[in-house]
Formats: sequence, C-alpha cells, structure tokens
Amino acid sequence: MQFKKRLLTLSLMSGSLALLTYLIYVHGFLAAGSEESNAHKRSTVRLEMPEGRQMGGGLGGNGPPGSNQRSFLLDDLAGVFAQDSHPNVRNRSQWETAQDWRKCHMETCFDFDRCKKGFKVYLYPRVVPVSAPYAKILSVIERSRYLTANPHEACVFIPSIDTLDQDVLSKDYVPDVGTKLQALPYWNGGRNHIMFNQYSGTWPDYGEELKFIEQGILVKSSMSIDWIRYGFDVSMPLFAKNHPQSGGEMGYLHNASNSIPSIRQYLLAFKGKRYLNGVGSDTRNILYHIHNANDIVLLTTCKHGKGWEKLADERCYIDNEEYDKFDYQKLLYNSTFCLVPRGRRLGSFRFLESLQATCIPVMLSNSYELPFSEVIDWNKIAIWGDERLLFQVPPMVRSIPQSKILALRQQNQLVWETYFRSVDNIINTVLEIVKNRVARHLVRPTYHWNSVPGAHVVLPEWSDIPNNFPFYYKTFGETPGDHFTAVIYATSAVTASSPLFRVLKVVAKSQYCQKIIVLWNCDVPPPPPSKWPTDLGVPVRVKTRDVHSLNSRFLPFKEIETDAVFNFDEDVLLTTDEVDFAFGVWLEFADRIVGYPARTHYWDEALAKWIYSSKWTNQFSMILPSAAIYHKYYNYLYHNFLNPLVMSKVDETNNCEDILMNFVVAHATRLPPIKLTQRKAHKPPDQGTPAAAAAATKAVETDQVRFQQRQECFEAFVESFGYMPLIHSSMRMDTMLYKDPVSNMRKKYRQIETVNS
Repeated sequence: MQFKKRLLTLSLMSGSLALLTYLIYVHGFLAAGSEESNAHKRSTVRLEMPEGRQMGGGLGGNGPPGSNQRSFLLDDLAGVFAQDSHPNVRNRSQWETAQDWRKCHMETCFDFDRCKKGFKVYLYPRVVPVSAPYAKILSVIERSRYLTANPHEACVFIPSIDTLDQDVLSKDYVPDVGTKLQALPYWNGGRNHIMFNQYSGTWPDYGEELKFIEQGILVKSSMSIDWIRYGFDVSMPLFAKNHPQSGGEMGYLHNASNSIPSIRQYLLAFKGKRYLNGVGSDTRNILYHIHNANDIVLLTTCKHGKGWEKLADERCYIDNEEYDKFDYQKLLYNSTFCLVPRGRRLGSFRFLESLQATCIPVMLSNSYELPFSEVIDWNKIAIWGDERLLFQVPPMVRSIPQSKILALRQQNQLVWETYFRSVDNIINTVLEIVKNRVARHLVRPTYHWNSVPGAHVVLPEWSDIPNNFPFYYKTFGETPGDHFTAVIYATSAVTASSPLFRVLKVVAKSQYCQKIIVLWNCDVPPPPPSKWPTDLGVPVRVKTRDVHSLNSRFLPFKEIETDAVFNFDEDVLLTTDEVDFAFGVWLEFADRIVGYPARTHYWDEALAKWIYSSKWTNQFSMILPSAAIYHKYYNYLYHNFLNPLVMSKVDETNNCEDILMNFVVAHATRLPPIKLTQRKAHKPPDQGTPAAAAAATKAVETDQVRFQQRQECFEAFVESFGYMPLIHSSMRMDTMLYKDPVSNMRKKYRQIETVNS
C-alpha cells in the first residue's frame, strides 16, 4: 500500500514538473517570437542595402564599390519606430504609406517612358525668390545643354521651390515645401523629379528624414549610408554659400614644388569648431589627445555660438589659446593629410577645402556616404578613420609610403578640378550621374570618371571603344591612324590661279592625306567639276549645304573617317613638307592641337580682364586652324558639349570659331597646344599706287574691326567657361637638323627652311 502511495506521489510530481517545463518553454518561445518580430520591424524601416553591402560587418566586411569598409552600430534606431506596435490600424496604414519612398529605386519610382526623346531637363519657372546657393544651382540648369522648355519632352524635372535648407532655425528655411511641391503641374508623386538639399533637421538631433521627396530623386549633402536609396539618390558635397558659380580655384598640385617631395611640413592637421554638447561633439572633444603641436596639429575652439562661456570646460581656454597660434590657410596648404571630422551633420566644409589644397582627406565621420560615390573611386583619394578608434589615426597615416601619398594627391586634384571646384561642376556631375542611369546604353565606365580628363568631356555617345578617344591612346597602348582628312575652308570665288587650287595641290601631295573636304562658304556657287584640278590623286568632296556659319568648320562630318583632321584656310602658305612634318608631330601628341600660326593672351591688371593678342612673343596659348591638325573627336565635342549660347557668339560676329576651338581643347586636356617650325613668309603689300594704298588702308580698318570682335569673343568665352582654360607654352617643335650648317640634302623636310617668294 505504501509502495503504491509513493509511486502515485512520484508520478504527480513528475507530471507537475513536466507541465511546468512545458509552460516555461511555451512562454519563452512566444517571447522570442515577439522579440524576433520586433527586431524584424526595426530592420524593415532601415534601407535595403545593395547586394554585397553589409551594415554590421567589421573593418574587413564588404562594402560598395568606391568606398572603404567600415563598421557601424545596427541598433541606434531601436526605439525610433516604437509606435509601430500600436494596434491602431489607421496609424499602421499611415506609417506604411509614409515609408513607401524608402523603397524607391529607378525601376519602381522612375518613368523611363518619359525619356524616349533623350535626356532632357525641364526647369519649373521661378515664381518666388530663392536662397543664393539655390539660385546658383538653378543657374546651372538654365545654362545646361540638356535644358528644354517643353515639359512634355522632358525626362527629368527640377522644381524652382527652394528645398536646399530644411533647418527650421535657418533664415533660408522654406516652410511647407511638401504642399508646394504637390501643387506642381507635373509632380506625379515626385516621379522623375530631382530635389536638392544641404541641410535637413535641426537642433538638437539634426535628423535626415525628408518626407516631402516622395518618389523623387534626392540630391543631398551629408548623406548617410542609413538613409540613401542606393542607385536612386545622389550624395553631393556640402558647399559654402561663397563657393564659386563657375571656374573656381585650380588644385594646389600645379608645379613641382608642391608635389615633390610628397611630405609637407605637417603630417596631419585640422582647425575648426569644438562642440561642447550635442551631435558631433564626441569626436571633436577628444582631438586634443593626439595633437602634439609638432607634425600633428589638431586645433579646436569653443568660441562660437551664443553663450559658449556658460558651457565651457577647463580645456576650452587652453584650446582657444592654442587655436590662435596657427593660420588656417597656411596650415591647410602645408599639411600632407587633413582630418575631416563630422560637424553637426555628417558632412563638413573641410572636405572640399582639403581637396582644393590637395591635402589628403582623412575621413572621421562614420556612416557618411561620400559625394558621388556611385562613380568616384574614393579609395584612390581619401583615407578612412573610425570615430571610435581615434588613436589608430596617427600610426595609420604614418605608415603610408610617399609614392602612395603622391598618387593620392594627384587623384585628389583630378576629382577636385573636374567635379567639385565650382557649383557648375557639382550640379553638372549630378546630371551626368542621373543620365548614366537613364541612358544605360551610354553608361560611362569607371575609368572615364577616375582618369584624365574626367567624365564631363568624354561623351559616350561618340563611342564605347576607348581608343576612339584621343585621351586614352597612351593608357591602352594604342596609336592613332596613319592618315589624315584635310578640311579646307573656302570663302572666295575661284579662278585658274586661285589660292584654293594651290592649297589643294600642296595637300594632295602629302603621302598621309586620305581625303580632302572643301567647305564652300561663298556667295557664288562652286565651279563645275571640270574646272577643278583632276590630277590630285585623292578624292575631293565639296560641301555647300552644310556650311551656314563658321561653326560648321568643325562639324563632325561622316566623310571624316581618319582620326586626324587637318584644317586649312584657302589662302594658307604651306609646303607639302610642312604638312607632313605637322602630321608626324601630331602622331606623338594626338590629344592636342598641333600647327603653325599661333596667338597668345595675357592678364591686364589695369583693365582687370584677359586680353587676346596676336603679337609675336616667346609664349603662345592658341594655334589657329588656318593650318592646324587635331583629333576628329574635338569636332564632335565642339558641337555636343558647348552651350548653344556660346556658339551663337561665333554666328553673331562671323568670327572667333578658332578661339573657341582652342578653349574647348584646352578645357578638355588642361594642356597647351603644340607650335611647329614655320617659314617666315610675310610679304608687305605693294603700296606704290593710290589704289594699292587705299586697299591697304581699308584692309587695316577691317583688321581693326575684326580684332575688336575677337577681343569681345574672348571675354564672352571666358565668362561662359567661368575661368581661363588656355595654358601658355614656350615650346616649339623643329625638324631634325633645322638651321644646322649641313647640306640640305641630308635633311628630311628640305622645303621648311626655304623662304616664300
């Protein structure tokens, strides 16, 4: 009996224990499921990262192309969307609608059908004043070659509503922009609209969310990897209000004294504000730990903002005193590396300032998506530090060899001058990135963006083969073709002894001439075929219908099948030897203009402007196409890169096309042209009769008028480009044994040293 009682008691205890275990298990399972559900909710409000981008990885984790690998905390927004667990269905629906814009990419939020007529940009008319920085942006769009006045043929739309500053404490803040955007006639939920923003959020948290963008493309400064919609939004640099509209300063690495040796006086430098509390204060408050006032100079000051004394700590006065000992510009331009810590927002003005000074940026701004990282390879330009590992920065920069430093600085200068040195460059880069996504058959490869001369002057519509561009011959070990096409510009009626026929015969004798094109721009029709020379040995094509202005001199005619184009005036005095010699030199400098007649320019301090000059000097900056050879791509660039308003100046004056072509090539290459040996062929006019004297006087007056026109053109071109692209040179290419006291029979180009009669 007692045995049965013990057995029953043991069974009850075992059953109770099993039931208790089951209940504990069920409770734990439900709790885990709830926690997993909450964790899933937190993850779904984050950005969907592209394949290969891991947010939680360490320094060795994966990252997007063109960025360094960095690690960041995943749970920093754990409680931001706690209201999502509220059972109110209406609240949940509103949240889901508000977050739809976070899921946008080109395939879901962009209407490609609007772009069937090409990449055209429509700018809404300005109806209210805008801030000075946004006015600069709109000015770039107004002068863009993609601009259209017809919204029905537009691919993308730019609102004239100022969305640039959405800090409610700013004087440039525009309230209720969401309602204003929705009132736009072509808004359509923001599809195909591009909106620009530099400042989002306000004190104290400086949040990044901008719900008014809806399905529009956001171009934003201080963009973080947590908020950017990859392949849809664009990260742009934070630029100051006084950032130049066009032109801008060249990079500081412009001569040997600034490039070699690669190490400057200071290894690492920074000078800026110290935030005593709030966002951005953690990093800048501890910089003094690695400041040694010797080769590492990191200076901060508390003296900014209202009432800083009330928050000042004991270090403030020490830091302020040290801060005043160094001049910022001297520190910037004499440092090898420049620390770029985050400000209140992720971006900082120090970023562009470092690039301009060719001081290698050391980024100390976790989560920052670097500007234009979609196309620029920042691994070749900047160094990444970690805000949580400040003490690793000094040994990291000390370990970089001088050869790598010089390479970083050279690439630094390339991207500064191409993409960042003016508002024009920045906004045009934005347009090219968006165009890259829209016209996918014309996507530029990465070397277009990250090698000389940069993507802006390498038009993919021209070709998808690298060796069809003059810039890449040396890079890919290619050489141009071994023949040229001659283009002769004719403006006078011809006779049997016409200068045009003489030029035809001289050029046709060249062993390198494949074809001759005559551009007939004369009031009378050209002579019949029977009147033209018949024994030239090369085909001649006379074009009349295509010649309407001087700009047609550089039309990319389909008949030009050679890489080289040799441009001639109808009355130029050259020999066949000079033609052959010019082509031989051009084969070595295929990315430049090579030729004979030269001109120059100079800066007039009294007039404060650039002056065009035809005087013979020891320097030159232009080669006139009256006898010049260049790559045929520049004809295409002339007609597809320039703003039509610039070309209209040539039509207005019926002059200056030669100057404009030199501007185009110099802007593309950042190199001077090549001048060649030329015989002195000047013959003073015969003024022995009154008629001859009158003709000479009239010619002088005409020359004075044309020279004044050229000066006006020169000033207009400088204003359009925003800077002076022409570069002076003192180098001239002479033939072998030129002027040497040896027999002329030993020389290859024997005609060059003879004198014209």
